[in-house]
Amino acid sequence: MTPHPYDGRLSVVVPVRNEAENVEPLAREIAAALAGLPAFEIVYVDDGSDDGTLAELERMRACIPQLRHVRHARSCGQSTAILTGVRSARHPWVATLDGDGQNDPADLPRLLDRLATARPEENLHMLAGWRAARQDTWLRRFSSRVANGVRSRVLRDATPDTGCGLKVFARDTFLRLPYFDHMHRFLPALVQRQGGRVESIVVSHRPRTRGRSKYGVHNRLWVGIVDLFGVAWLMRRARRPEVIGG
Repeated sequence: MTPHPYDGRLSVVVPVRNEAENVEPLAREIAAALAGLPAFEIVYVDDGSDDGTLAELERMRACIPQLRHVRHARSCGQSTAILTGVRSARHPWVATLDGDGQNDPADLPRLLDRLATARPEENLHMLAGWRAARQDTWLRRFSSRVANGVRSRVLRDATPDTGCGLKVFARDTFLRLPYFDHMHRFLPALVQRQGGRVESIVVSHRPRTRGRSKYGVHNRLWVGIVDLFGVAWLMRRARRPEVIGG
């Protein structure tokens, strides 16, 4: 499985739910960070928001020509929103960022520079952000640290921060992955299961300054640990045949 060579074309997928206050500042930051690319688009996926998110997206679409959006009639969760965005993406490489503004779009050019220098034999399918200096409450840091530690020991995916929303990956690779709710927490392991290499890169992390978090201990820690055993089952049963002839 060889990824499409990176040629400067990028789709940025941003899943959001009730993030009206964050739409404009984040969209403008993304557009500014990618202004030097030959072609890019920003695909917002509104996951059934019931605040002013949709109105803000409509307004910003008139301000940023590269921005478009799709909408779920009702909330389906972050993983499904990402899948909707990747399916809608028009370019061979995709970046994802959380819609709350905590991922810094200014990190994107550095990740893309690494992608541009990747050699075919490196088989690089994903760059995963690593929030080495988390700007979160102690409770969120604790739950993520526990979940990351357990996941790393079980899956051996060599990814210190699989939950970071900032990632860059080959669109075709993502669309080959098995889909399930909460899969976004396990993307590096799932890519490795398909035979692709994942590289972690330290990125910035900012405190949330607008809106409210949609995640707590229950849906960040306990649900993740339950899903972990399903992913471990998938990993143990992966087979990658070497096909000769035909």
